[in-house]
Amino acid sequence: MSKIFEVEFEKKVKLQKPKKFKVYLINDNQTTMDFVVDVLINIFKKAPIDANQLMLDIHNKGRGLCGIYSYEIAKTKEIEVKQYAKAEGFPLKATIEEE
Repeated sequence: MSKIFEVEFEKKVKLQKPKKFKVYLINDNQTTMDFVVDVLINIFKKAPIDANQLMLDIHNKGRGLCGIYSYEIAKTKEIEVKQYAKAEGFPLKATIEEE
């Protein structure tokens, strides 16, 4: 038979919120605008109208913020973009930066 013991600690543990990471798509001269919109809709779950506006921002500014996520999700999105673009023959890249 096991006994359950409850122990109180005098020192309080300070919890920190997990860090967040920004995912950006980087403009290039070979990836089509239609493909960028497709990536924004299918990988980043953007509405078509939002995807079109963000694609124009990426085109005009050189990069665009696609979302802010935990590290694991941000890294997954970065890899998904790379794999999808490579499979379709485009050099499109995503990068992540700590918020």
